[in-house]
Amino acid sequence: MSWSTPATIRAQLEKAWDSGRLLAARMSGESLFPLEIRLRRPSARDITERFGAVMDWVNELREQSQERRGYGYDLRWQQVNNRVHGSNAIPVAAVIPDEAQALRLIGRQQDAQRFQALADTLLHHHPELRDWIARRPLSVLRHADDWPRLLAVLAWFLANPRPGLYLRQLDIPGVDTKFIETRRSLLVELLDVVLPATAIQRDASGVKGFARRYGLRTEAPQTRFRLLDQALAIHGMRDIAVPPEEFAGLNLPVRRVFITENRTNGLAFPDAAGSLVIFGLGYGLERLREIPWLHDTAIWYWGDIDTHGFGILNRLRAGLPHARSLLMDRATLMAHQPLWGQEPEDKRYTGHPTRLTADEQALFEELHADRLGERVRLEQERITFSAVERAVAATEGVT
Repeated sequence: MSWSTPATIRAQLEKAWDSGRLLAARMSGESLFPLEIRLRRPSARDITERFGAVMDWVNELREQSQERRGYGYDLRWQQVNNRVHGSNAIPVAAVIPDEAQALRLIGRQQDAQRFQALADTLLHHHPELRDWIARRPLSVLRHADDWPRLLAVLAWFLANPRPGLYLRQLDIPGVDTKFIETRRSLLVELLDVVLPATAIQRDASGVKGFARRYGLRTEAPQTRFRLLDQALAIHGMRDIAVPPEEFAGLNLPVRRVFITENRTNGLAFPDAAGSLVIFGLGYGLERLREIPWLHDTAIWYWGDIDTHGFGILNRLRAGLPHARSLLMDRATLMAHQPLWGQEPEDKRYTGHPTRLTADEQALFEELHADRLGERVRLEQERITFSAVERAVAATEGVT
């Protein structure tokens, strides 16, 4: 039997609560009541063949109605004529007259009162949050105990837009770093509403972009490099990682700079006079253009031989146009054919490189068109070390 019951009616109201619609209406002014819930009811055949069960169903709905309990739903009736049992009144809908009755039916009166008190407090401090509260009423309740501290954070950022401090340096009474870190998603929603547009960097998004979005300092990505000449060692150190601005101030007689994405290749790179290797940059590659002395130094880039590798080389040359490629030629590829792999489909370069040499462009087009095989790829670490040593040695004296 799938006829509607009092539990069914309450479930419909719970659904309206869980969606936030009941509370949202308080902020938006939407008129929800009287709210009519259509009932799944017995068919004509049910009335004929199961009249006793039908009457039990009618009585169960009536016993739980406002008529009998003094609160809850009213029933809307319809006269149904039956050839066996004559004319009978059957409930076809439950009508909840107002919000108070709905909340009492599902036992949410105290939650609604708490929501209203919280909403009033938020609107007192930030009237502009009304639309947000209407969209996220259940968030208001979920964070009920947090609002004093959340409001303190909003007030601090309003008074100190784009502060240029580390999160750890924010001195907000009662608020520690962990509190902000664990509520960044919520704070993004709130700060985006209450802060002026000039205090928000819109292209920084998500939890990871929180600091940059609101002008906080972040840990600078480290530039890792190895000095390939013992004579260049700094107090005996050759494997070093420093912030980009410190790398930019490096004052050493470096003639050649090698760049490779692969960390192992950087660690195992052959020694070379007057040289260093930069490795493990990832998406920090473009920042190299900000290093003044690199513009006057011979640069060699060693990447995978695949479309993605040539795409990275093309990007590098946008800022350092004099960079040459190392071990990214057709001869190297063909010499290592047994070690070829396949480039992942989602990593393939789909653009049109404009900064490759004629030979590089020809090889890129062969790879892009799969003329040598499907998604051919030769990863850096698959190239024999002796070939690496020969290629590095061949760069000596090249200007």
